[in-house]
Amino acid sequence: MEESPIFSSKQGVTFLRTVFNGLNTLAGLGILSVPYALAVGGWLTLSLFILIAVICFYTGILLKRCMDSNSFIRTYPDIGELAFGLKGKILVATFMYLELYLVSIEFLVLEGDNLAKLFPFKSWNLFGLMKIGGKQGFVLIAAFIVLPTTWMRNMSVLAYVSFGGVLSSLILVVCIIWSGVDDGVGFNERGTLLDWNGIPTALSLFVFCYSGHAVFPTIYTSMRDKSQFSKMMVICFTLGTMCFSTVAITGYMMYGQNVNSQITLSLPTEKISSKIAIYTTIITPLTKYALLITPVANALEEMFGVSKNRTVSLLLRTLLVISTTIAALILPFFGYLSALTGSFLSTTASVLLPCICYLKISKDPKTKFGFEKFIIVVIIMFGVCVAIMGTYISGRQLITSL
Repeated sequence: MEESPIFSSKQGVTFLRTVFNGLNTLAGLGILSVPYALAVGGWLTLSLFILIAVICFYTGILLKRCMDSNSFIRTYPDIGELAFGLKGKILVATFMYLELYLVSIEFLVLEGDNLAKLFPFKSWNLFGLMKIGGKQGFVLIAAFIVLPTTWMRNMSVLAYVSFGGVLSSLILVVCIIWSGVDDGVGFNERGTLLDWNGIPTALSLFVFCYSGHAVFPTIYTSMRDKSQFSKMMVICFTLGTMCFSTVAITGYMMYGQNVNSQITLSLPTEKISSKIAIYTTIITPLTKYALLITPVANALEEMFGVSKNRTVSLLLRTLLVISTTIAALILPFFGYLSALTGSFLSTTASVLLPCICYLKISKDPKTKFGFEKFIIVVIIMFGVCVAIMGTYISGRQLITSL
């Protein structure tokens, strides 16, 4: 969910590069947790996964329509402002930045989990003062690595590096299939057909996979030919859904109910395919962390009026990294964090707000309540249910795990 698309130019971004921008937006952490989502919900939740994909595609198109209604709109918060004034802009921005912040925390949790799997140290001696667990030590190392990247003002270099997110997702898919076919894991698990208790968590994780709506307005604005946005969305959501579904099905058939919240943690570390998958998973967050936390830092700098003070800016960004590190140490539960992010923030930003803003912007007293508006209202009701149930369950799981 980068703030600015890659491969931009003065003439605008070409269609092919826009497709890569869109795929890079969807190629996030969600692909790691889809087998776990299938495990908690059962095989039949695959139909709900497709439904979520269709809904999030449609709400992305609604954002485009909102932008077409006013040529001055360039970002997601601008849409909120057009619909509900300054309060709407603040609301949209709050959910957008909170989502980026939580995903930054998940990046550090992911680093700790996967590095601890590759290098299973029991504890670290921290400067001779205290001992910390192996996983916690790797979280601290990851934080030290990403810290300098957050100090950079020019994010164009990192934006090009983030292009590897698409490639890393493809590598992950290939390695998981490779592990099942050639590395002796097999596809022997039958799984369960449906687990009603796991549906809210599964839905939350599914929505988390498609939480790119904060970036879609930026991608649309950058396009050379904006009339091809819908075509780009079809391609990105189709390819993204194919990748997600492949990982979900193969991972669930390989490990069944025993699959971890990150599929890489279930792979056998002695196999080359597993090592490639884990190393790929480790490298990608290190390059994308700054792309997530920088928009949050920029917003705080603007709010406190310190954007031109380099010293204060460095201090603020350092404190942000420290805060995400502390949160990752206190809440090292990737699956529960992803579910909470998906249910509360992603559902709001990717399902509810696009629908509500569109209804407000397109409101016409002379227009009758037609079929499309009925569908939008149904989507809103569905989103509210997912948000309430998913947030309650994932929040309870987080609290009980502490």
